[in-house]
Order: sequence, then structure tokens, then C-alpha cells
Amino acid sequence: MDLGEALQTARERNLDLIQVTEKVEPPVCKIMDYGKFLYSLHKKEKVAKIKMTGELKGIRLGFNISLHDLETRVNLAEKFLKKGNRVRVELPLRGRERGLQDFAKGKINQFLEILEKRIPIKVERELKKESRGFTMIVSKA
Repeated sequence: MDLGEALQTARERNLDLIQVTEKVEPPVCKIMDYGKFLYSLHKKEKVAKIKMTGELKGIRLGFNISLHDLETRVNLAEKFLKKGNRVRVELPLRGRERGLQDFAKGKINQFLEILEKRIPIKVERELKKESRGFTMIVSKA
């Protein structure tokens, strides 16, 4: 179908003529609503971005977590990272624990040291103090 016929058909149906690919000779076009086309394009990009970065998984550490439990959490984080997901490390603080923030930061740093020995990681969001405690996001390097 030549360009004139395609434009005529699109006008008759109150739709738009959209060029799908520009690399092919002759160019490939569709007759459809341009708004719907943009919407589906943005939706595909959003899904592709989520697949590229991976899901965000959460690991919650306790203030008085023991070394063995910390290693168990590291195993879980390692599994998530190997699957391509990002990991949010949380350490909620309650009551008097808020006064011992240096101790809490030490627990998170200890977690990161053990994790770094097992798998190379990249810190996406630095350790951040929030109202309920500390959080940070790490991903596979």
C-alpha cells in the first residue's frame, strides 16, 4: 500500500498512521490511535526497566541480632542478589535503641562486610536514618 492510500484510510477511520520501524525498507506503519500507541510504548518501557533492575527485596536486621542469625540473613541477601534483585537492608530502632545509633550502624556495617566477602556488591543508597531506624539499598556489582 502506498503512502497516499494509507493516509486516506487512516483519515476515514479517524485514526493516525504510525511508523513502527524506520530501519526497514519499505518502512513499516500501523493505522491506530497515537495516544494508545504512546501508552503501550511507555508501559513496555516500564516493564523492561523493572526486569532490568530487578525487584526490591527486604532484609530486616534486629538490634540485638547474633552473629549466626546475621550470617543467615547474609545467605538470604546473597541468594536475592544472585537472582538479580536489589536488597533493602533495614534495622528498625525502638525505644532506648534510638540512643545507641552507633551500635546499630556497626551491626549494618558488620552485615555488609560479611556480604562483601561472599559476593561483590554496590551500594545504591547509602545508609539513611529514617524515623523508624536505618535503611540502605545494595545491588550486585
